Amino acid sequence: MRKNLLTAIALTTATLVSAQFRPNSDREWNRVEQDEKKFSFGYFLGTNIMSYKVSPKAQNNHLPNGTTADDGVNSSGLVYLDQESKPGFSVGLMGKLRMNDYVAVKVEPGVHFAQRTLIFKNVGITEENPDINKREVKSTYLEIPLLLNFSGDRWFNTKPYVQGGVAYVNNLQSNEDKEDDNALGVFRTNTHNFSWQAEMGIEIYFKRFKLTPSVKGMFFFNNELVPDQATTIGYANTLNSLQTRAVVFSLKFE
Repeated sequence: MRKNLLTAIALTTATLVSAQFRPNSDREWNRVEQDEKKFSFGYFLGTNIMSYKVSPKAQNNHLPNGTTADDGVNSSGLVYLDQESKPGFSVGLMGKLRMNDYVAVKVEPGVHFAQRTLIFKNVGITEENPDINKREVKSTYLEIPLLLNFSGDRWFNTKPYVQGGVAYVNNLQSNEDKEDDNALGVFRTNTHNFSWQAEMGIEIYFKRFKLTPSVKGMFFFNNELVPDQATTIGYANTLNSLQTRAVVFSLKFE
């Protein structure tokens, strides 16, 4: 279903952009009043791909009474942890404060649903439990960003822009407060996080609304990893930190 959503977004965007750029000397400038509003509002829908930036512990940096299974890298310096990411879904609202023709302040509170699979290669597997080294990490990020938007000159019914800023991000599925750890199959991350982001897109003006295809990169500042108990071998205790990195493709409507 997510693949179908991504395909639909791409085809819709291509069709609409093509329609806006077709030669037409008599084309009218749509929604000129939209650029003159002090405040404007809208919403966005999109899809995302998220992964972790992994910082492992060095080889031979064991836990108390640990073994080489506690290391985050092997003898060749390769990280034991693999990860697989699935496309997620993003949705949110937008608010814009116009400063002048080229600069605006924006807030875009949104929710990002993501799923990642972590594979710890330094955890032994058995025929009875072949997935003991895998952890399904589902995340629901509630994001509240403050952004500065810079627009270019309008060309007929299109206008490019770039924007960036910082955000507070609350992970509603963090498991941070649970006492169980990876020894019992529970992977824990921090609830409260902070990120910076950068985005670019093209605003397309139609007679009844404005559509904005955009692509955004999100990068967390803080370490999201909650360590396992000292008695748990492997898993989170082989890592120094995990930090989310994400690419978000969105269609915005105003």
